[in-house]
Amino acid sequence: MTVHRRAGSLRSLLGALLTLAVAAGLGVGVAGAASAATGTPVAVTKYSFTSQAGDYVGQGTSAAYTPSTATVSVGGDAGYVRFRVSTADEWWDVDLAAPKGEQLRPGIYRNAERAPFRTGRSPGLDVSGDGRGCNEVYGQFSVNQIETDASGAVTLLDATFTQHCENAAAPALKGVLKYRAHPLSYAYTSDAGDYIGQGATQTHQGATSTFSLGSYGDGVQYGVSGKREYWTALLTPPDGEQFVAGRTYQAQRSHGAAVAGLDVFGNGRGCNTVTGELTVTKLARGDDGAIKAFAATFVQHCEGGGPALHGTIHYYA
Repeated sequence: MTVHRRAGSLRSLLGALLTLAVAAGLGVGVAGAASAATGTPVAVTKYSFTSQAGDYVGQGTSAAYTPSTATVSVGGDAGYVRFRVSTADEWWDVDLAAPKGEQLRPGIYRNAERAPFRTGRSPGLDVSGDGRGCNEVYGQFSVNQIETDASGAVTLLDATFTQHCENAAAPALKGVLKYRAHPLSYAYTSDAGDYIGQGATQTHQGATSTFSLGSYGDGVQYGVSGKREYWTALLTPPDGEQFVAGRTYQAQRSHGAAVAGLDVFGNGRGCNTVTGELTVTKLARGDDGAIKAFAATFVQHCEGGGPALHGTIHYYA
């Protein structure tokens, strides 16, 4: 297989912090510290891939890299970004490109062609490693988060891809790339008989959904919209308290003494009464004391019933 060599170079990365992280007073380092103080959100930088048997580029293997095991960098701008991973023995390049004349934004990019040679309105994808690459690329990628600085250089990226070499039916190479990214998602599993979730399971990420976080009394109001769904979670600490990361609270619909408030509703369905449990896993506050980044899990029972809605919330934490 002949691999086309890449000509030219992309602009070097200019270090920057995620705007929200700065507002919340969070340090974001390219090294991506392996541990941090309990509850403190830490930006994630990593690359992982899984290659099906017969895939030329990945050779049917899987691997994962972090700044502790490899050098991870991002170059380019929102029109054409290159994610690069290298060790003493290996290197990987992932190119993601918007259709010509456009900019990458959160979303799903289907029918991708090889990035440097993309045609018409097609997005571009090109994953190569250790001297192996595709002459023709068939695939798609999703951008969950992307941020740039004042110069246009990419400073944050969270994306996934699926690449097929030479034809659309070829074995797939799938991967996840994150650069200084904080988790942003909502996932739930609804037991059979649960009124709110109707027994469904769903995951929302930035490629398909939008998220919001605001103050609600001494707690937060978290919102999700996407995939023909909309969700709201009203979460408040017990009377006279503030949320503490790492703590699990017994919960009911309205907070009280030693009981947190938990009210998760969506798609026109809500509970009259709630029993359950809320665990705050991470949070960060701004200078004004308001929660700016938040992560939690919950179990909610409606009307005293046994079936539950189980959920996981991540808002830049």
